[in-house]
Order: sequence, then C-alpha cells, then structure tokens
Amino acid sequence: MKLPAHKPLALAILLGMMSLVGIGLVSLVFHLSKAKIADNQHIATLQLLQQVLPANLYDNNIVNDTIQVTDPLLGDNLPTTIYRARYQEKPVAVVIASAAPEGYSGKIALLVGIKVDGSLAGVRVIAHQETPGLGDKIESERANWILSFEQQSLAKLGLPQWAVKRDGGYFDQFSGATITPRAVVKAVKNTLLYYQSHQAELFSQ
Repeated sequence: MKLPAHKPLALAILLGMMSLVGIGLVSLVFHLSKAKIADNQHIATLQLLQQVLPANLYDNNIVNDTIQVTDPLLGDNLPTTIYRARYQEKPVAVVIASAAPEGYSGKIALLVGIKVDGSLAGVRVIAHQETPGLGDKIESERANWILSFEQQSLAKLGLPQWAVKRDGGYFDQFSGATITPRAVVKAVKNTLLYYQSHQAELFSQ
C-alpha cells in the first residue's frame, strides 16, 4: 500500500523533533552532572586538605587559591599543585601536593601542610602501591606513624635528623619495610627545603 505523499515528510519532521528533544535532554543531564561532579570533587579535595590543615586556620577558598609549580624537590619534573591558605588575606600556610618517587613499589603521593613559620601542620599519603601489612603503615588509617611529622621543621630537627633511625635520623622505620618510610621522610624533607627556598614567592604569584 502506498503512503500519501505528505506522510513521509510528517514522519521525518517528527523524527527530527524527537532527535532534537533527545539531544536537549542529554545536554541538560550532562551539564547537571558536570556541575555535581565538580561539586563532589571540590568537597573531596577540601576534606583531604583539612586532614593536613585545620579549617579554622584560614578563611579563604583554599581549593581555588592555587598555583602550579615544577621542581624536582617535589618528586618529579611534572607540574604540582600548591594550595594557599590565608586568614584575613594574610598568608597562613600552604599545602603542597608532593611525591616520594623512591617507594618500594613506586611513587607515593603526599599532601604536605606547611605553616608560614616552616613547621609542618600535617602530612598525609593520598596514593601508594606499597605492600599491604608492611608499607601501608604510612596511611593514617593503618598506623599513627604519619602523625610524627606534625609540628616538626627543618630548624627544629636539623637536616641530619631528617631520616629514619636506621640511617641515624629521628623517624621510626617499619619492621621489614624500611624503604617505604625512608622514601616518605626524604620526600617531606625535600618539600620543606622547597618551601624554605621559595616561601617569599609562593603567595606573591
């Protein structure tokens, strides 16, 4: 049976309209989801930062107050993020996303919070592949070892003490897993050395 001449045109128009509606709905869902994802990422980042720097120390939007830097002292030659904390527009601290490249099973990602006086507000491991039951004691959820960095500084300990006890330093090592804490201690020390050399410019950019 042959359709009237106007029927194929009507069907084409209908299909076109349905396609436009579908595209519009997909676009709307994408934009709504994008905003939600961004909000979730912001919240997750803020929660991580607050583990190394208490929220009552600053009043700026620390997640957005950032600069990108590149320096081998921070773990590699890739750009890394520095979050800047201010209170009433005055510098309070920085949180540096540095890394320990010499972990037993590869790079260990860190967040290092440093107050303006050069003392550590806190250190947390945010990613690693170290051996479960041994190297994973660098996690705050597994042990209190990572808390031993709090309030320490280059001035307080002196460079020779920035090592594990087996190497003549201040920090404990793990039984059967010296490489992991050694790498983290070295990375934190190097991050402090970077801050010491660049403190004046970190808040001026």
